[in-house]
Amino acid sequence: MKIEVTCNPYFYVSKQSRLIFMALLLASFPLSARDKTGPYFNDPEELVRHLYEQVTFPAGQTPDWDHVRTLIIKESTVVMRVAKGETATLSLEGWIQDFVNFIEEADVKTTGFEEKIVTLKSMVFGDIAHLLVLYTSYIPGKSRAPREGVDSFHLIRKDGQWQIVSILNEIPTPDRPTPETLH
Repeated sequence: MKIEVTCNPYFYVSKQSRLIFMALLLASFPLSARDKTGPYFNDPEELVRHLYEQVTFPAGQTPDWDHVRTLIIKESTVVMRVAKGETATLSLEGWIQDFVNFIEEADVKTTGFEEKIVTLKSMVFGDIAHLLVLYTSYIPGKSRAPREGVDSFHLIRKDGQWQIVSILNEIPTPDRPTPETLH
């Protein structure tokens, strides 16, 4: 089968017109389609939900830490509960390394890991946001029940894009129950 294609000789598009068309076409794409540093989030809740999805992984896989880095400003601070009366203050890289150490020491690469949002409360004011999250974390195949935790996120919108500035973590105990606002 032979297909013949002919062009209309009266239809001519100049090089300049083609360049203008391409520029307009590219400008019409959302920033996320152009941004090679990471996804674009115009909603802080969407960003935080995405972070939880990124640190949840099936057996045989681990998080894409380069992708996670695009969600959080490099100067961020993460404060985590590490013992009943002790917290650790970490940089973004320190938090990632702490997570990597957990994956290796608890051997969760073979089991996978789940961290799911139970309740999320947010407050957005201009270009700042505060999100309070009640979550459960769970290692599939382990006899231990899912563990609850509370994360407090601070975010900023820069150049129209939300990014995480800090994460504070607390673990509920009988002496320090989950705040009523998260029930």
